[in-house]
Amino acid sequence: MAQEIKVGRNATKEIDLNALHHNVKQIKRLAPHSKIIAMLKADAYGHGAVKVAQALTEIAALGVAHFEEALTLRRAGITQPIILMSSYLTAEQLQRACEENLQWVIHSTWQIHLLQQTSLNKPLHVWLKIDTGMHRLGFLPQEAAAAWQALQACEHVQKPISLMTHFACADDLNCPLTSQQIHLFNQVTAGWPGARSLANSAGIFAWPASHADWVRPGIMLYGISPFSGKTGAELQLKPVMRVKAPLLAIRTLPAGACIGYGSTYRCAEASTMGVIGIGYGDGYPRRAPNGTPVYLEGRIVPLVGRVSMDMITVKLDPCALPPIGTEAILWGPELPIETVAKATRTFVYELACQTGIL
Repeated sequence: MAQEIKVGRNATKEIDLNALHHNVKQIKRLAPHSKIIAMLKADAYGHGAVKVAQALTEIAALGVAHFEEALTLRRAGITQPIILMSSYLTAEQLQRACEENLQWVIHSTWQIHLLQQTSLNKPLHVWLKIDTGMHRLGFLPQEAAAAWQALQACEHVQKPISLMTHFACADDLNCPLTSQQIHLFNQVTAGWPGARSLANSAGIFAWPASHADWVRPGIMLYGISPFSGKTGAELQLKPVMRVKAPLLAIRTLPAGACIGYGSTYRCAEASTMGVIGIGYGDGYPRRAPNGTPVYLEGRIVPLVGRVSMDMITVKLDPCALPPIGTEAILWGPELPIETVAKATRTFVYELACQTGIL
């Protein structure tokens, strides 16, 4: 069950919903006693938030970064609770959020003031975010009790208040910070009612003490490893995205010929080159160096020359030339996105997400 989405004039990405469901099963296996908040930020990490949400009907809640992301899901008929993780809201937007059954992560005092001052037609479900070491958003431990008490006293807040924190280094198994964050969160919230959520993808895999009432899988939901040096397949995940583009031309060039802008690659001998219809205008990383792997008709071929706006060049075996129009796989089940990210010195999250913003 795969769906194709155009990402450029030639390139497409194929979204495998069967792989998505496989990854959900893996999450449930790893955290069997936790409910799931599926993270759909950045257009579901480039995978298409609406289509992913439509496929995840069994998931208890969805997480987005921004108000407009939530409204897009609601307009598409998505009915599950949606949590706004880092949205700025005006009073009018807060009223709309309440009408649309959205939940709001509270990380700053201005949000509490807005809740106190805005008339709502029903109490809003909120999550109090405690900064246990990420130091991005959230109330510091010494501020958390006052924030919780203010929310408890606010008539516009649904009780009990849900509680969350976010890990800074859960993907580093040797870093002591994650254990410290778990301990600090439990210490600060001891005795407070309400559901709790700590674990991101790395937490789900590596820190079972963090699973709590809710887990928040992001990158692993899409079959991608949260750990450096490992692929999703090694973690029993299946990649949901396959990015592909057609072979546009085959060229035979003499020794000494230079390839592409800046002439950054010179043929040491007579060579056969293939031109593939994808480039940085389609989300392929411009920084990709010579040798970056591309999968073409059953074999890995190396990228040569500089990435153009809508084309790349690869070196072919003259004894095994594929037909024009053959689809090259830039990443997918045949070529892990983690491998391409390492070769291009690109953060794997960025590589996935940048095909979703075009």
